[in-house]
Amino acid sequence: MKMTPEYSKAQENMHAGIISSSGFLGNDSRLISDIICDDEEMVQVLGMNFTEIANRLKFFMEKALNGFGNPVTVDELWEVFSEEARGVIPCPFEDGSFKKINVYVKKKGFKDSVVFSELGIHLIEKHHFFQGRDAFFRLDPEKIKKILF
Repeated sequence: MKMTPEYSKAQENMHAGIISSSGFLGNDSRLISDIICDDEEMVQVLGMNFTEIANRLKFFMEKALNGFGNPVTVDELWEVFSEEARGVIPCPFEDGSFKKINVYVKKKGFKDSVVFSELGIHLIEKHHFFQGRDAFFRLDPEKIKKILF
């Protein structure tokens, strides 16, 4: 995949301190085009697609928001809750702003959990971007499949 001018500008916006204090890349030094390409391959290997992932994240966000900050049990298998902050955060691809909502999902019997935001859903659905290695809000496709499906 080629680094377009849009990707170059987005990558600049993703560095720590530009849009968010921690940024979107973690310690990943790859170009975002390479990050996206690698994650697209992994999603395919796992037998998933981006619409399916985004819809699953939206499902858990809706359930969490219904709890108004309190934990909610979903299908007797997951515990979800949300935290909301005032304001919005812009997309590093400069195509919208999103409410500052964090959703936490824990699957019974698993020690790991998934944390995502409204912006994270957008990044996956529209840009196929799960964020860089070790980024706080990185949604690893393998972890998504293991915990959310």
